[in-house]
Amino acid sequence: MWHWGWGFGVFPFFLVGAGLRVIVIAAIVVGVVYLVRGIGRRSGTGHGESALDILEKRYARGEITREQFEEMKRNLR
Repeated sequence: MWHWGWGFGVFPFFLVGAGLRVIVIAAIVVGVVYLVRGIGRRSGTGHGESALDILEKRYARGEITREQFEEMKRNLR
């Protein structure tokens, strides 16, 4: 009986050319990277916030005074 490889009975890599193997592995890696980045964005890590958004949140929390807020806002524009 012929064996399909190293226990990977689902996808016999040895039957596929080396170029296609590289493409399949690269696609898997890219998919995992996009999945991890997507989860990170949904968890509210701050990605996608503008500097003005962050400044407004700091002012709302009372971390900076009105004068500091206005000055920083002018500097951003």
